[in-house]
Amino acid sequence: MSIPRSSGIQLHLSSLPGGRLGAEARAFVDWLHAAGQSWWQTLPLGPPDEYRSPYKSASAFAAWNGFLEDPEAPVSADEEDGFRARHGFWVTDWEAFAGDGAVADQVRFEREWSALRAYAAERGVRMIGDVPIYVAPDGADHRAHPELFREGVVSGAPPDAYSDKGQFWANPVYDWPALQRRGYRWWTERFRRTFDLFDLARIDHFRGFVSYWAVPEDAPDASHGRWARGPGRAVFDAAARDLRSDLEHRARESEAGGPPVTPGGARTGASAGNATSDGTVETPVGLPLIAEDLGVITPAVERLRDGLGLPGMVVLQFAFDPDDPDGPHRPENHREHQVLYTGTHDNDTLRGWWESIPDDRRAETDAAIDAAGVRQDEPWWSLVALAQSSRASLCMLQVQDLLGLGSEYRMNVPGEQGGSWGYRLEPGQLTAQDAARLKALTVGAGR
Repeated sequence: MSIPRSSGIQLHLSSLPGGRLGAEARAFVDWLHAAGQSWWQTLPLGPPDEYRSPYKSASAFAAWNGFLEDPEAPVSADEEDGFRARHGFWVTDWEAFAGDGAVADQVRFEREWSALRAYAAERGVRMIGDVPIYVAPDGADHRAHPELFREGVVSGAPPDAYSDKGQFWANPVYDWPALQRRGYRWWTERFRRTFDLFDLARIDHFRGFVSYWAVPEDAPDASHGRWARGPGRAVFDAAARDLRSDLEHRARESEAGGPPVTPGGARTGASAGNATSDGTVETPVGLPLIAEDLGVITPAVERLRDGLGLPGMVVLQFAFDPDDPDGPHRPENHREHQVLYTGTHDNDTLRGWWESIPDDRRAETDAAIDAAGVRQDEPWWSLVALAQSSRASLCMLQVQDLLGLGSEYRMNVPGEQGGSWGYRLEPGQLTAQDAARLKALTVGAGR
């Protein structure tokens, strides 16, 4: 998969003024166009949980009706029937879970979202989505397909430098042999839905496809878990076989406007594929995905990422650790086939980060800014300019960082329930002057 040199902005629909589709969403597209940005990245679009998190949605397929501009818009029986025909794999399960009116809401979302995507594409802006690896416990997918999930164990992360007890996520974990026996159909349909909605998508916790941390469901914490083997590339190969013609058609259509995402293209390894130990060659799958390869990443995870031809991620806030002089996040170690984020939805804002880091880390950051010759009046704009100068083909910025907002405006604090996911722009807060300033940096960086 190849992504042209470009940049974009992360902002969830819930963070728009009003928190929904419609005029404010179109206004944000207009601002992105004026700012020279090619991408808008959202968080998952499913119904959020009671803490407003979109990462434990009741459905891996359905969109949240809370995003609708016109939730009372009429829907005909023919429209519902057509939607059922196109999305028969999952919509009946969602209707059984959500009740009467669930299908009509999905029709309304399809109308409004399709109109926004067309509006954005006309202005050279493409959409990036997010695919959480796990589903919510007792959600629509878990209820409808219990045979696809293991019993007695749940998801988590092992102990590390940040937590001696690990992270207890408590999502159902997949029974990968059961999925294999069914040709990975559930995952193929999930990817199909994702690519119906987005031009490109970040796949969360990519390392879980190599091995994942399985925790006994009655354990007191995640330290009692153990590693279990994932499916490797088989799930991606199955999706690529079934979806290739659709993806090639969309790639041709994308050439009409905006930055195309095309199968094959730039690779981290050799362009013809990566040789395996038995002499065979792994070729890119051509799926428009970004591998979220953050954290402790093993050589096996890197081999899977590179064998699939997927770009990985680097985060500017992780770059300037004096104890990690060879870290992949440092600007001098960035590669073209990567996506650079100033910070993800789980990170502090740039201003909050800058004001909290120790002096030695601030000194390293200042040295990198000066070496790149991108010093701006405010530290956060200097960091935005440094990100834009990266070798990585795609640079993604957070809205909060362009506005110089502090830690109280961050999107999420991992591990804390409540108090997150509530950030929202004020009407008119992004100005024409902000757009002009970002466009100058973007054009100057060849994006």
